[in-house]
Amino acid sequence: MPDQPDRKTDAAEPEQPETDAERRRRRAQFLRDLAEARALRERVQPRRTKAARLRHAMRMRTFRW
Repeated sequence: MPDQPDRKTDAAEPEQPETDAERRRRRAQFLRDLAEARALRERVQPRRTKAARLRHAMRMRTFRW
């Protein structure tokens, strides 16, 4: 994207593939950020998150393995 010059692209470093440790580190950071965002949303909009939690529970109860 032209408006984001500081972001690395896949074509920028084709000679050095990402290691498993780097991928796991990035994934762990992403999951921490996601959990933090969900916790923040739950504090800011408790009614909406409660409804979403109940909908998810209903989907899981009706899911056929």
